[in-house]
Amino acid sequence: MTVLALAIGSSGFAATRVAEDTDTDDIRRIPIPASGAWDRCRDLLLEVAGGDEIAALGIASAGPIDMAAGVIAPSEIPEWRAGFDIVRAAQKLFPKARVPLALDGVCLALAERGFGAAGEVMDSLTLGVSDHITGGVSAGGFVVVGRTGNAGHVGHVLVPGFDDRCSCGGRGCLEAVAGGLAVVRWARGQGWTGGSVPELLDAARVGENIPVMALGRAGTALGRAIASVAALLDLDLVVLSGSLAEAGPALWKPLSEAVATHARLSFLPGLRVVPSQLGDVAMIMGAGVLALSGVVKA
Repeated sequence: MTVLALAIGSSGFAATRVAEDTDTDDIRRIPIPASGAWDRCRDLLLEVAGGDEIAALGIASAGPIDMAAGVIAPSEIPEWRAGFDIVRAAQKLFPKARVPLALDGVCLALAERGFGAAGEVMDSLTLGVSDHITGGVSAGGFVVVGRTGNAGHVGHVLVPGFDDRCSCGGRGCLEAVAGGLAVVRWARGQGWTGGSVPELLDAARVGENIPVMALGRAGTALGRAIASVAALLDLDLVVLSGSLAEAGPALWKPLSEAVATHARLSFLPGLRVVPSQLGDVAMIMGAGVLALSGVVKA
């Protein structure tokens, strides 16, 4: 019987079969539609299933989620913000399938533990830094899910020295400073005329001042947040993935400097922050791990 994985991210849906011979070219992706989100998602899943009987479907979703209830409420999908029972809908589509659900950051952590840089350690933090910021924590060899399934929302850790307004309604959240959308917004507020994360990264690579400053600001905030979380959880490894992780020295230099400045406790000198090697397939890989295991333990 066939096993599927579904990733619901900030910009679209991705689905694939989970098998040893699955290739990145086999992943099917669609943008988030203006309306009819489940209809488009259902069609995508049926296309990937190809008429096979489905034994399991692992779902990784942007949060917030209610893992026990099977409900997701990603802010990027307006019609689902009040809550959408994705598990029930999927079980109606594939009646014989197990449908485990987890936060996107949890699935990033599962992927890094299974296939990436976190495979050799028991405790680590995985951060996905793209338009938004998500995170997953591994502790004692298990990926932490939390009371409702939302453990790992590092994007809403408060960063000292910053007071930017966040989409959550608060101020000074990491995502409000270092999320891709926030970085672009800050750069435009300083007079930069570009309009997207890829444009900003390209401009920073050729030394444009405002994009370099925007990424420097983001790197500093990331480094401060990482040092704080590492001290709280006694970590020595952080894995950074997502589009901003590919920004190069403009982000990584201030990030490393902030970590070195603030990670000063006696158990933190070995703290490493490394780029993920899994690329943009990490979240759906984690959904595949979820589908095959069926259980994420707190």
